[in-house]
Amino acid sequence: MTSLPQVAPRIAKLTALSLGVALLATACGGSSTPSSTNSSSAAASGIACPAPSATGAGTTAASEGGTVPASTTTTPTPLKIGSLLPTTGSLAFLGPPEIAGVNLGIKEINDAGGVLGKPVEVIHRDSGDTKTDIATQSTTALLGQGVSAIIGAASSGVSKTVINQITGAGVVQFSPANTSPDFTTWDDKGLYWRTAPSDVLQGKVLGNYMATCGAQTVGMIVLNDAYGTGLAKNVQAAFEAAGGKVVAQELFNEGDSQFSSQVDKVLAAKPDAIALITFDQAKSIVPLMTGKGVKPTQIFMVDGNMSDYSKDFQPGTLKGAQGTIPGTFAKDDFKKKLLAIDPALKDYSYAGESYDAANLIALAAEAAKSTKGTDIAAQLKAVSEGGEKCNTFPSCVTLLRNGKDIDYDGQSGPVTFSDAGDPTEAYIGIYEYQDDNNYKPVKEEFGKL
Repeated sequence: MTSLPQVAPRIAKLTALSLGVALLATACGGSSTPSSTNSSSAAASGIACPAPSATGAGTTAASEGGTVPASTTTTPTPLKIGSLLPTTGSLAFLGPPEIAGVNLGIKEINDAGGVLGKPVEVIHRDSGDTKTDIATQSTTALLGQGVSAIIGAASSGVSKTVINQITGAGVVQFSPANTSPDFTTWDDKGLYWRTAPSDVLQGKVLGNYMATCGAQTVGMIVLNDAYGTGLAKNVQAAFEAAGGKVVAQELFNEGDSQFSSQVDKVLAAKPDAIALITFDQAKSIVPLMTGKGVKPTQIFMVDGNMSDYSKDFQPGTLKGAQGTIPGTFAKDDFKKKLLAIDPALKDYSYAGESYDAANLIALAAEAAKSTKGTDIAAQLKAVSEGGEKCNTFPSCVTLLRNGKDIDYDGQSGPVTFSDAGDPTEAYIGIYEYQDDNNYKPVKEEFGKL
């Protein structure tokens, strides 16, 4: 089959975003408006995305130094945090950076003297995916060990299987990567929180970005679960509001291993671009598409499948493909700290969100002067807004112990929670694959929810 039809590069008709998304055309942060000059990397396929302005690497805001004062309140029950993150299953590639982020946060907390005078303990358990019952078994084990909070799961579908079990036990569930909009209105007794923004934002960004790249029609291959269908709905709404049309959408289920039917049906609609809303099934889907003439510059991916494919595909297979990941780009100093925790780390997706989750739980416990889950939950919103800015546990807990109100801003960007436990503002990073089938940052978009 020949390549998908050519389209003339154009400036897409963009409607005003109700979320207030503002493009930050930066390599690693900044505030300038992206240039309207089109890049040439995708011209052969008719897709020509706006070129980002040339800027330097972003830096992390400075933290307050000095000695951390001792806690005036000590707890008889040390803070115990569990993690429910994937080491097996279709999102296993996200486990290492998330676990490293948690471990880095816990290390820095304990290096500063811990919470309420006691070291914090962390217990890691595998979440698996929705094909197994691993998450329920792991949750039962964590609750049995008396955790006050559980960081995870990564998958929205997995979280749906355990959220009632966790929150029903009076324990905080804090996900660094759940993006399904369903959790915003979940009856969680105020105990479910997340540092990843709802897919309402990622969908807006991806849908509009494909339009700015000149695509007038889009086909989608979508995982049939809470994550996949929810994100697809928001991508479609944004793309069509920008003047485009979704001409094909094919679903598949977790556990499926054959995708030829979905690929053939989408290609038959001859879309300008294809959005892959999947997990690691992209390893099977991408070769099917490129083998039938789809150019990598026509492929747009999402956080569920943005991974290093250097060992999976021939060089150049994904060169020019792009995708989105919620959160700001991992800064160099943060990467160095993560590599000290896990020297084998190659992916940093959701590491910042996981690090921030650990810090926010610890700071809320300090603010509550309690390690009880319900008391921690009652302080999470307060430590994220309205006070003196700080971005590490030592700097923030110093302010708290000196009687100050704090506003924690983290490695994932500004963290300000709604009453529902959602971030009210966040970055979405846009990345592009290189010849080695790994991706590099292109620019960030900032949005408010």
